Amino acid sequence: MTEISLRRSFRFLLLFSLISLQSFVGFSDDTNSRTVTKVDAHPSSSSRTGSTILIICITLSAVGGLSFFLFKLWQKKKRDEQYARLLKLFEQDDELELELGLRD
Repeated sequence: MTEISLRRSFRFLLLFSLISLQSFVGFSDDTNSRTVTKVDAHPSSSSRTGSTILIICITLSAVGGLSFFLFKLWQKKKRDEQYARLLKLFEQDDELELELGLRD
C-alpha cells in the first residue's frame, strides 16, 4: 500500500515540477529569444521539412513492406523444403519395406 502511495506522490511531484517549469519559461522576460525564433522561421523550410518527413515515412513503409514480403516468401520456401523432406522420409521407408520383402 505504501509503495502505491509513494508512486502516486512521485508522479504528482513530477507533474507539478513540469507544470512549474512551463510556467517559469512563459513568464521569463527574454524577448530576444522570441524575436530570433520568429525571424529564423521561414515558410519554405517548414514545407521542405514536411516533404522530407513524408519521403522518409514512405521509404520506411516500402522497406517494411518489402521485408514482410521477403519474410513470407522465406517462410513458404522453408515450409516447402520441410514438406519435401517429410515426403522423402516416407518414400525411403516404402522402398526399404519393399527391399526387405515386408510389403508386396
